[in-house]
Amino acid sequence: MVEFGLDTFGDVTADSHGQRLPYAEVIRNVVEQAVLAEKVGVDAFGLGEHHRDDFAVSSPEIVLAAIAARTSTLRLGTAVTVLSSDDPVRVYERFATLDAVSNGRAEITLGRGSFTESFPLFGFDLHDYEKLFEEKAALMAELLKEGPVTWSGTVRPALTDQQVYPKTAAGRIPTWIGVGGSPESVVRAAKYGFPLVLAIIGGEPVRFAPYVELFHHALKEFGQPDQPVAVHCPGFIADTDDEAVETLWPHARTMLNRIGRERGWPPMARDRFEHDITEGAWHAGSPETVAQKIARTIKALGIQRFDLKYSAGTLPHEQMMKSIELYGTKVIPRVKELLKS
Repeated sequence: MVEFGLDTFGDVTADSHGQRLPYAEVIRNVVEQAVLAEKVGVDAFGLGEHHRDDFAVSSPEIVLAAIAARTSTLRLGTAVTVLSSDDPVRVYERFATLDAVSNGRAEITLGRGSFTESFPLFGFDLHDYEKLFEEKAALMAELLKEGPVTWSGTVRPALTDQQVYPKTAAGRIPTWIGVGGSPESVVRAAKYGFPLVLAIIGGEPVRFAPYVELFHHALKEFGQPDQPVAVHCPGFIADTDDEAVETLWPHARTMLNRIGRERGWPPMARDRFEHDITEGAWHAGSPETVAQKIARTIKALGIQRFDLKYSAGTLPHEQMMKSIELYGTKVIPRVKELLKS
């Protein structure tokens, strides 16, 4: 069985006239996108945590709670929770509360984050980047057992037989670790017995097959039970391939060029972008094109969940809603057909 999800970072979008929308409207639109996702048969919905002006969602749990009130089956998680700059106890408490109000539908994906704004914002030193995540992941693994917690480290006060509340009805919140391509991060996920999410944002997805193999091998080495693997890939769906590219390009270019300027990358060229669609990480095009590529990705990696990151920079709400509708009504059923055959 393969599950299908949608992810968004709550990108600050533009209206039909190219004017930037207020944060509040963007957040309300995200709630509507999630409601539609459940209506068309999507299994899971993930919200990224960011602390910068091009993304509206800095507190995913609050938005997910609003979505919980409007849905009944959609699983609600993050893409990702930046554990390094948060307190694991508070992360557990917030998601245990979300799990209660959603009737057991909360999930967490823990990550170090692809942006660093949260570190100075919350008073953490980037020099401690690795140590912060390593120690907090270890504490999170103990908290998720929902028993008395005894833990000590250097990044927060120690705990001795400490109970944390509320407890969940199921006894554990499903919790993944998101990885961008570091073998060390893959092994860390296996060490603590977390399921793995591979964030494939560049290059051909099949090149991540060795990471999946490493993960399953490491689980055995650590004596952990086997765990599922998911992938998170960018994408967009329109009626035709040409329409998808023409619609997506100006908004994706805005996003990629802004990030590129911050990181010293050259401007995104149209031919390179189209190559990333035909040969790389982007799953964009008509329903048939996207379904064929998702099926190839699932088969090549042997994964149990595929999450499409459907937002892309200033891409308008109305176009994302159409993409979500096509994903649920046409792409997912077609992928299931292809996997059966």
